[in-house]
Amino acid sequence: MACRLADSFILFKGSHQKPLQSKRAIIAQYSPRVCNLKECGLIQKGFRHRLNFVPRKKVTVIQAVAVPLEPSPVESAEYRKQLAESYGFRQIGEPLPDDITLKDVIDSLPKKVFEIDDTKAWKTVLISVASYALGLFMISKAPWYLLPLAWAWTGTAVTGFFVIGHDCAHKSFSKNKLVEDIVGTLAFLPLIYPYEPWRFKHDRHHAKTNMLYEDTAWHPVWKDEFDSSPALRNAIIYGLMWHFDLKKFRTNEVKRVKISLACVFAFMAIGWPLIIYKTGIMGWIKFWFMPWLGYHFWMSTFTMVHHTAPHIPFKYSENWNAAQAQLNGTVHCDYPQWIEILCHDINVHIPHHISPRIPSYNLRAAHKSLQENWGKYLNEASWNWRLMKTIMTVCHVYDKQQNYVAFDELAPEDSRPITFLKEVMPDYA
Repeated sequence: MACRLADSFILFKGSHQKPLQSKRAIIAQYSPRVCNLKECGLIQKGFRHRLNFVPRKKVTVIQAVAVPLEPSPVESAEYRKQLAESYGFRQIGEPLPDDITLKDVIDSLPKKVFEIDDTKAWKTVLISVASYALGLFMISKAPWYLLPLAWAWTGTAVTGFFVIGHDCAHKSFSKNKLVEDIVGTLAFLPLIYPYEPWRFKHDRHHAKTNMLYEDTAWHPVWKDEFDSSPALRNAIIYGLMWHFDLKKFRTNEVKRVKISLACVFAFMAIGWPLIIYKTGIMGWIKFWFMPWLGYHFWMSTFTMVHHTAPHIPFKYSENWNAAQAQLNGTVHCDYPQWIEILCHDINVHIPHHISPRIPSYNLRAAHKSLQENWGKYLNEASWNWRLMKTIMTVCHVYDKQQNYVAFDELAPEDSRPITFLKEVMPDYA
């Protein structure tokens, strides 16, 4: 509970003296306790000059008494509303109490949302295959000035293949696990994604969501990394990434990883030459490379939006709480309906993090249940430019107090891409 030094308890000798009027609430941490000057921030950076408020005349000071008052800002509905508007969110959830467990949330969901339905699963495959085929047909027939629209459709359609493989990886596609592994491997081939190594890494992301060091999907840059060398700093700012490394997998995983890598390399060695043989280099660019870039646009966007916001903290393992990370630390984002259909509701993401065993076609029913039972704790948004601008220009380097510090605050001379984004990206929600 937040607290403030009660003004009326600070008394000075002499009837002409008025009680000191605080212009700013002194906010403590979330834990309910009485706070002192240092803990409440009065002696922190930016407040040291306020220690000069005591009149120079001789006074008799009665010891200040700290009393509990209103909740801290993040617990305030009005403050969360202001943050939501500023960040581009529809709602920022209030903090989940420490005594709520992930099991409590899972137990609140209807049992039917966990049921695997083969008909619905294969319907998603049919939608993806048909929409991808339609996209390739549009690319083949579109004049040059309509190609970007055809690529946008086809790149979104091929993102649906990823979602199918994603369900297979979580064992929520079919009751037959061999079928899941085959379908998942085939679905990932056009994406140049090795199914098994991705699956192993992704499982760790779910087990350690928003945990510093352990989360394998995304985490902020460490300041010592950022400061270590100009070359590394520029690589980080401009977005260079590493992919799969056999040394990062357990011994019992390596064989399956190698099989997946072999499948991907075979697709590249056979599929790419066939495309080039039939359509030429420009055909390879038109029919494979540009839709593949579209897929990466969506996957990068989805991944960032799912767990990244200035108010969502990353925590060390000893302070990490599974329910808070999965319910409070995951974002539901609505996209245009055609994107939701082609991508099989992957952005209905909070129930997926509550339990990855929920099939994609049941995510909306699960989310409705979460809204009914846990709605005030949910982070929700509709995709908009302000949301993306916040993520791309603010959420960079880890900071324990602020969660994030932007690149251009730490190294303005090296952060031209960030200043460029701030200038050119729209700011409307």
